[in-house]
Amino acid sequence: MADTEGPTRESWEALAAAEVKGRDLDWQTPEGITVKPLYTAEDVAGWEPGLPGFAPFTRGVRASMYAGRPWTIRQYAGFSTAEASNAFYRRNLAAGQKGLSVAFDLATHRGYDSDHPRVTGDVGKAGVAIDTVEDMKILFDGIPLDQMSVSMTMNGAVIPILAFFIVAGEEQGVPRQKLDGTIQNDILKEFMVRNTYIYPPEPSMRIVSDIFAYTSREMPRFNSISISGYHMQEAGATQLQELAFTVADGMDYVKYGVASGLDIDAFAGRLSFFFAIGMNFFMEVAKLRAARVLWHRAMTELGAKDERSKMLRTHCQTSGVSLTEQDPYNNVMRTTIEAMAAMLGGTQSLHTNALDEAIALPTDFSARIARNTQLVLQEETGMTRVVDPLGGSYYVESLTKALVDGAWELILRIQSEGGMAKAVAAGWPKAMIEEAAAAKAARIDRGEDVIVGVNKYRLPEEAPIDILDVDNHAVREAQMRRIESVKSSRDGKAVSQALDALREGARAKGNLLELAVEAARARATLGEISAAMEDVFGRFDTSPKPVKGVYGGAYQNDPRWTRLTDAVASTERRLGRRPRMLVAKMGQDGHDRGANLVSSMFGDLGFEIVPGPLFQTPSEAAALAVSSDVDVVGASSLAAGHKTLIPELIGHLADQGRADIKIVAGGVIPAQDYDALRKAGVSAIFGPGTNLVEAAAEVLRLLGHNMPPADEPPADRNAAE
Repeated sequence: MADTEGPTRESWEALAAAEVKGRDLDWQTPEGITVKPLYTAEDVAGWEPGLPGFAPFTRGVRASMYAGRPWTIRQYAGFSTAEASNAFYRRNLAAGQKGLSVAFDLATHRGYDSDHPRVTGDVGKAGVAIDTVEDMKILFDGIPLDQMSVSMTMNGAVIPILAFFIVAGEEQGVPRQKLDGTIQNDILKEFMVRNTYIYPPEPSMRIVSDIFAYTSREMPRFNSISISGYHMQEAGATQLQELAFTVADGMDYVKYGVASGLDIDAFAGRLSFFFAIGMNFFMEVAKLRAARVLWHRAMTELGAKDERSKMLRTHCQTSGVSLTEQDPYNNVMRTTIEAMAAMLGGTQSLHTNALDEAIALPTDFSARIARNTQLVLQEETGMTRVVDPLGGSYYVESLTKALVDGAWELILRIQSEGGMAKAVAAGWPKAMIEEAAAAKAARIDRGEDVIVGVNKYRLPEEAPIDILDVDNHAVREAQMRRIESVKSSRDGKAVSQALDALREGARAKGNLLELAVEAARARATLGEISAAMEDVFGRFDTSPKPVKGVYGGAYQNDPRWTRLTDAVASTERRLGRRPRMLVAKMGQDGHDRGANLVSSMFGDLGFEIVPGPLFQTPSEAAALAVSSDVDVVGASSLAAGHKTLIPELIGHLADQGRADIKIVAGGVIPAQDYDALRKAGVSAIFGPGTNLVEAAAEVLRLLGHNMPPADEPPADRNAAE
C-alpha cells in the first residue's frame, strides 16, 4: 500500500475554518494570552515540566502528591463569638474536616477592641471577635492544639493575635514548639487591595521580620507567613497579575528577613502561599504550576541553597467574587469546578466556599455542602490516584509557560524599580488591578462575559433562601462584658509594665512578638497591644483614587451609554453644576472593589465623584457629604454592617438639615434587609450582580431626570437552550 500523508495542523485549520464559516476561533484572555482552539506538540517545544517532587516542582512539590495523601480540607470560618465558632469547628472536625482556618471580624483585624466607638457596626460581622486571651482559649476549647493545624487569616493585628494563640496553647498545656499552622502575616497585599492594615508600610514590614525571627527560633512547626494572591484576584486582578504580584511580594519578604539578620534557609522553608481559584478552569490549573516554577527561580536568585526553601506550598480557596446572589444554587457547581482546578493544579490545602456566601456567612446547611464537595472529590472520583493527571497536556503546558513568561516579565519590572514594597508605595500595581476589575465589570454588564443566572438565563423571579443573620448589638455587648471582666481581674501594674516594654521595644528594635506574648500573659487586650505600637508607629490611612476611562471606553458608541451621558448633561444644566456623588465606605471593611467600580463608572458618565476615605464612621461620612454639598451618597457595604451604619448615616444627615440628600446602598446586602433599609430612608438598593448602567439610570431618576425604561435584553440573552 502506498504511503499517504496524514492530516496536518494546516489541514485541520482549514477544515475548522470551513465548519465555522471563517469565524476566528482564537480567544484573547484578560491576561493578554491568545488561546487557540487546537494545541499540538509544537506549542510546547522546548518546555520541560519535569517530574513531581523534583525541581522546579512544576508538577507538584511531592513525588506522590495525592496518591500518597490527599490535600488538607481546611474550611475558613468564624462566627461572631468564640463560643459559636468553637461549636462550628467541632462539628466540622467530627464530619471530616482536617484543619482549621480562622476568620476574624473587622474590628479585630484593625486592632480595635469590641468596645471601641469606631467599630459599633463591625463587631462579630464577617468573622469572630477576639479581644483577649480568654476569647482565644474559648475558640480552641476541646481542640488539642498539639494535634490540629490552625491557619489564621490575620495581617493588621497579627502581633496580638499570634501572641494570644501562643499563650492559649501554653495554658492548654501545649508549648509553642509544638504549635502547628500558619499565620497570614502578608501586609503588602493589604496595602495593595484588602486594606486591613494598621501601621505605615515600614514598621509593618518590620513586624513581618520580627515574626519570622521569633517563629524560626521558637516555633519550628509553624508557617510564619502565607503570601496571598487570593485577595488580589478578588479585587479584580487577572491571574497573571495575581501570580506576578504574589511572587514579588514573597521576594520582598525574603529580602527583609535576610536584611534583619536571618539566614535565608533558616526561615524560607516555612513560607507558604495562598491563591484564589476562579472560573477560568485551565488558567487556574496552569497558574499553580507556574507559581511553583517562578518561586523556585526567584529563591534560587535570592541565594537559597536548600531545595525546601525553593518549594512553593500553597493553600487555595475557591472564588468569592464568582459567587452570585441570583440563582445561588448555581454556586454549588461553580465551587465544585473551582475545587477541581485547585486539585488538578496541586494545592496542599483547600477551602471551598458555600453557596450563600455572596449574601451572608454560611449556614450549617451550606457549609456542609461546601465541605462535602471536597470529600466527594477525594473519596469518590478516583482523581487522587494519579499524580498531576493534566501533566503533558499540550494546552495546560502551553498556558503554564505563557504565565511563567508573562509573570516573570512583570516581576523583573518590579525588581528593577526596587521591589514590591516600593511598587506598592508608588501605587501602580493597585491601579493595574483596579483597571482590570473595571474592564471585567464592563464586560459582564455588556453581556460579553456570561454569568449564568445573572446576565443570561436569568430567572423571572428569585426564591428566597435561608441565610445566617448575626445580631451585631448582642455580640458587641457580650464582648464588652468579657473585656470588663478580664480587666477587673488582672494585675493592672503588670499590664502597664508589659505595654511600656512593648512601646520601648517598638522604639528600640526589640522583638515585637516576644514582647507582645508577655503582654498577652498579663491579659492586655488586643486593642491595648495594638495601641501601644500605634503610639510609636502611628496609624496609616489612604484615600481611594478611582481609575478613569475604562467604562467609558468599553461603552463607546453604545446607545444606552449615550442616553445616560445626555441625562447627566441635562442634570448638570438644571443644577448649574455636575451632579455630585459621595461614595462612602463606612466601618472597618477595607474591601473597596465595589466602591471603586461605582466611582469609576459614575465618574466616566460625568458625575463629580467625592471618593470617601476608608474606615469612616457614619458621622464622618455625613459631615463630608454636607461639606461637599453632594446630591447622593452611595454607601458600599460588603461586611454586613449596613443595618447599623446606613441608618446612622441617614440620622446624622437629618440632624444637619440635609435629609434631602439621596442615599443609595450597594454591595452584599441580603434581600431580607431591603425593607428595613427602605424604612430607614434608603432610596435605592443595588445588590450583588447589579448592572451598573441600570443602576446609573435609577440614580438619575432619583435626581429628577425622566429616564426611559431600560432596554429589554436581546431575546436570546435569557433564552433557555
